[in-house]
Amino acid sequence: MNILLINHYAGSDILGMEYRPYYLSREWVKMGHNVTILAASFAHIRSIQIDVKRDFQEDIHEGIRYVWIKAPQYKGNGFGRTRNMFTFIAKLWVNAKKISTTYKPDLVIASSTYPSDNYPAHRIAKISSAKYIYEVHDLWPLSPMELGGMSKNHPFIRMMQHGENYAYRHADKVISILPKTKEYMQSHGLDPENWHYIPNGICGEEWENTANIEEKTEMLINKIRSEGNKLIAYTGSIGIANALDNFILAAEQLSNKKIAFFIVGHGPEKDRLIKLCNKKKLTNVYFLNAVPKRSIPKLLDMFDILYIGLQRQPLFRFGISPNKLIDYMMSGKAVIQAIDAGNDIVGEAGCGISIEAENPEKLIESILELVSKSNEELLQIGTNGKAYALQNHLYSKLAKDFIDVI
Repeated sequence: MNILLINHYAGSDILGMEYRPYYLSREWVKMGHNVTILAASFAHIRSIQIDVKRDFQEDIHEGIRYVWIKAPQYKGNGFGRTRNMFTFIAKLWVNAKKISTTYKPDLVIASSTYPSDNYPAHRIAKISSAKYIYEVHDLWPLSPMELGGMSKNHPFIRMMQHGENYAYRHADKVISILPKTKEYMQSHGLDPENWHYIPNGICGEEWENTANIEEKTEMLINKIRSEGNKLIAYTGSIGIANALDNFILAAEQLSNKKIAFFIVGHGPEKDRLIKLCNKKKLTNVYFLNAVPKRSIPKLLDMFDILYIGLQRQPLFRFGISPNKLIDYMMSGKAVIQAIDAGNDIVGEAGCGISIEAENPEKLIESILELVSKSNEELLQIGTNGKAYALQNHLYSKLAKDFIDVI
């Protein structure tokens, strides 16, 4: 089968985020399908930007054909990003017949975060007599409305809403990464029989072929452990949404215990949090730089407990599927999840403790509960999570599930 996946932000193991299109496509290639990814030349979340000389410039990576559409660079979420989006969409729309003739898709997937790529995706599918799938990462325009405070009457929101409704009415199938979206999508025109849930995943090979972390980082962690401490860590982006003030507050309240707190990564809140710890004169909180993706398994293996938290947001009522949490589970470590969401993966897997968001007292209680357990008990809790991740979140399984839906 010829699969055409449209994802504005598509990346790879070399380019960086967004990873999901790459991992699914790589599995489809292994299954014998021909896969083409249409992506924009510039996307703010990629680590490396592509030097695109012309529209429809092609690269082959691990059997996947990447086709790049030139789109202007931008900073932030203003007009520049909007222009980048609509340049990409317009070029796909205008060249729909060319795309159909060149790549002859049997399946067209609209998979960008925003829903406007559904217009050219549907057009290409009709010209090609192909199946048309809408893959939903985040609920747009609900996300910028609820998280960004944008009015439903804002022209940009109205355009996004039209695109979302259009997709639900016309797509042959809708794949949701979030588990609790069926009723919402139905209220916007989706036939509920066309709704399917396929979460985010992990690549098993990356957990077999890992890279070491820096020697000085390894020595520091081992030194702190040798002093009799239990080690709890947060890894990933350090932003407002991650609610790490509560993590530091817990560290302050537990400063008389043999517990060391690690924050690993980078982000706009990192400097402020370092200053906060210095102001509080905390000696049990350690900030480490982000590690390469291939080193994450080695890093996570060095800790006893892993923490994930998010601000309290009503949008999470539709469920969450964070890649970070799946990485935590694959590491075989106990997890504390402080998120108010429509689903509870940690509870389902039995791999730790789920508490309400932004509640430092509950966080302290859960930390004390886990550090009081023996190493054998913590190992069993972590083993539950790894077993759950292997059963439900391997991309080899998810790619097959995707094809089975069609």
